[in-house]
Amino acid sequence: MPHILVTNDDGIQAPGLRALVEALRELATLTVVAPASERSAAAQSLTLRQPVYYEEIAEREYAVEGTPADAVILALHKLLPDKPDLVISGINRGGNIGENVYYSGTVGAAKEAAIHGVPAVAISLAYRRPECDFAPAAQFMKSLASVILREGLPAGVPLNVNVPQDWSGEVRFTRQSRKITRNVLQPGADGNGRPYFLLSEQQLTEGIEPDTDYAAIRAAAVSITPLELDVTHTQSLNHLSHWAAILKRNSLEP
Repeated sequence: MPHILVTNDDGIQAPGLRALVEALRELATLTVVAPASERSAAAQSLTLRQPVYYEEIAEREYAVEGTPADAVILALHKLLPDKPDLVISGINRGGNIGENVYYSGTVGAAKEAAIHGVPAVAISLAYRRPECDFAPAAQFMKSLASVILREGLPAGVPLNVNVPQDWSGEVRFTRQSRKITRNVLQPGADGNGRPYFLLSEQQLTEGIEPDTDYAAIRAAAVSITPLELDVTHTQSLNHLSHWAAILKRNSLEP
């Protein structure tokens, strides 16, 4: 039976993770290694200057006092006897589309797994209201996991999956959207008069490219975006290489 590692950034007791575990039980042996509490927007950050504590809270379930990437590293190098066949991060409450891919702890965990050579998927429900129903997204992930376990993924290419709450049944393979939100900074002050800002975002509705993740969600379709770990822009590498001689000459001249 295949072995799947489940993690997230909303915390090990989050309803999205619990719905995912329930859907996958018949498909594979599961191990859950996830942050003990919510670590949203942690991206792929690591805990370097303090201990990373963990606790086994149930059979094959470990709560980690750290980031989603910490949890994946701990699982792959200490808690599991062998590498799993697949890592699934989610189900996140709220979409991870456009520039949110860079900030998302859900995506960060999947990228960390891919760095270590394990096929990985980040899955999110593109809906933030309290009455989320994670069951359709969990069933979709079960179907996708079956395909991945059978056919594999390209090395170093994790998938970023977003499922709309009211899914039409359509599935699209998409590009990552350009920035689709406006940063909003709400000023305030604490009880001592110290000023602060609360950071949030406002979605934009213009200029949405039709082949992107955001366009798919707006059309009530599932979005699957293959991400690439190698972020080198080869065209610029070739275009800018002649700078090396200029920089060498200018740096050596008195």
